[in-house]
Amino acid sequence: MTADAPGRAPRVLIADDQTLIRTGFRLILTARGIEVAGEAADGAEAVAAVRELKPDVVLMDIRMPVMDGLEATRRILADAPGCRVLMLTTFDLDRYVYTALSLGASGFLLKDVTPEHLAAAVRLVGTGDALLAPQITRRLVERYAAEAGRTPVPVPDGLAALTPREREVLTLMGRGLSNGELAAELTLSEATVKSHVARIFAKLGLRDRAQAVVLAYETGLVTPGDSRAGARRGTE
Repeated sequence: MTADAPGRAPRVLIADDQTLIRTGFRLILTARGIEVAGEAADGAEAVAAVRELKPDVVLMDIRMPVMDGLEATRRILADAPGCRVLMLTTFDLDRYVYTALSLGASGFLLKDVTPEHLAAAVRLVGTGDALLAPQITRRLVERYAAEAGRTPVPVPDGLAALTPREREVLTLMGRGLSNGELAAELTLSEATVKSHVARIFAKLGLRDRAQAVVLAYETGLVTPGDSRAGARRGTE
């Protein structure tokens, strides 16, 4: 998706303790037709601003004073589940990003992101999708889901309600496959794949693909080192 994609641009809140970062992101977004509803210098300000301004997307720094971005994300998504949070970080392999994805963040951006990528990312998550750079996200989740001593989390009740095909689709999503790749792997149309994905989200109470990837690893459906290819083909 490009920064000039059609449709209503999402309203954005920028939460970062660095004034120059907030100013730079504001200039980039407004120049591309995206409204910046407000700014926050710490997590507590971000939580209050979301309640008052009701933005569609929050650009959330992870490390901030008073209240960090993780706690702010948790509170924001509990109060405003329709809001989307994009985490801002300096390092792509950041354990805090993994925690943020587990909490329901819709993706993450490095702070040296290009202006075009920033605008496109905001527009993407504003539509309700997740921002996942598959290779980076998979590497991130593998690294922290496989930490010594980590055990699979309890399997959600909804997992038992998945059909064999839906379970297979969830497993392949966890391995980083896009809808197009899923369609090719399972010999299905992309429309059918999208229907499976939507039903998986509904049954498991997932917000988006980011949470699906984390869940697939944490429940043991996917384990570090699993290859993307060669998945067992199930039945419709």
